[in-house]
Parts: sequence; C-alpha cells; structure tokens
Amino acid sequence: MKAAFFEDNMEEKEKKVLYEDNRGTEKSTLRDAKTDGEESSAPDTETSDGNKAKPKLTPKETFIQVIKFVLFSCGAGIIQLGAFTLMNEIIRWNYWVSYLIALVLSVLYNFTVNRRYTFKSANNVPLAMALVFLFYAAFTPYSVWLTDYLTMDKGLNEYLVLFICMAQNLTLEFLWCRFVVYAKSINTNKLAKKGKKEENTEDNASENNASEGNRPEIVAESDKEEKEGEENIKE
Repeated sequence: MKAAFFEDNMEEKEKKVLYEDNRGTEKSTLRDAKTDGEESSAPDTETSDGNKAKPKLTPKETFIQVIKFVLFSCGAGIIQLGAFTLMNEIIRWNYWVSYLIALVLSVLYNFTVNRRYTFKSANNVPLAMALVFLFYAAFTPYSVWLTDYLTMDKGLNEYLVLFICMAQNLTLEFLWCRFVVYAKSINTNKLAKKGKKEENTEDNASENNASEGNRPEIVAESDKEEKEGEENIKE
C-alpha cells in the first residue's frame, strides 16, 4: 500500500517537473521569437548587398510619428508667422522677402526637433541637411511664385496665402523626410535605443512576475503532498 502510494506520488512529481520544463521551454521559445522579431524590424538591419534596409514601422508608430511632426510643424508655423508678421507689418519689408526669411527660420527649427524627436535619426547631419535643402531648393521658388501670384495677380489675402503654403509645406516635407531623408535611419539615435531598452526591461519584468506568481502554488501543492505522505507512513 505504501509502495503504491509512493509510486503515485513520484509519478505526480515527475509530471510537475515535466510541466515546469515545458513551461520553461515555451517561455524560452516565445522570448526567442520576440527577440528575432525585434531584430528583423530593427532599423540597422542590412540586406545581402551590405546596405541598410528600410525600417518597418507599425501603424501605431507611424501614427505617433505623424502627430509629432504635425505638432512640431505647428511650432515652426508659429515661428514663421511671428517672423513674417514682424517683417511684413512692422519693418514693412517686401512680402516675398519677409516670407523667405520667415521660412528659413521655421525650417531650421523644424529640422532640429523632428530629426531628434520625431524620426529619432542618428544619420549624418550634413547629409540630412543637404537633403532637406534639396527639398526647399524646389519648394521655395514654387512657394514664392505661388504667394506672389495669389496675392498680386489674384488679390487673395496675404495670410490666407501664407496658410496655404504652410499646409503644402507640412504635407510635402513629411513625405520627403519619411521616405527620403530618414528612410533608413529612423529610430537609430540614443533616444530611440534608450526607449527600446526600457521597453524590453519592462517586458522581462512582467514575464518574471508572471512566472513567480505561479511558483507559490506549485510549492504549496508539493508541500501538501509531502505532508500527506508522511502522515500515511505514520499510519
């Protein structure tokens, strides 16, 4: 009778050991899969020819990126509007001169904050500035012509025309920055790496807490069975 009991008890313990081993294997597999997924979507991955691959952003990351760009661009718009008002209304400079200077000031601000906080890029600054300059080398003549045409020839309100140009600037510049300037360097600066490290730390802590939460139940059940075995031996 006692031998049968101990055999049953040993079988139960072996099942628990196998169960815990399987849980550990599953967690290890999930962790490896998660790591592989992070590595596959990392911005510094390389293709077979040695070139950096374009990072793949989730819809949520893209949405947050757009929101940040719009908010920072609004700040740039305030700078542009303030500078333009100062030069056009107080200093009384020519409209397109005021517009051009105000545009340059807003571009400098927009480039700095969006590079660091929106696209979190660590790419070469002169190269990024050269690409942004290339964009404005095409957009600035167009916008100056448009403002002059709409205000002088069509008689539209100066501030309405300014708003039209700013809206076009925001949309086209975002597309240019996202798919040309920072296409292969998104989320590569220290700020992005720090955020990724903190996110991984939180995930690991959650997994450890979940694992430790199940451990007391297993230990308590094992202690209970040992006590029952001792009582049966005494009997």
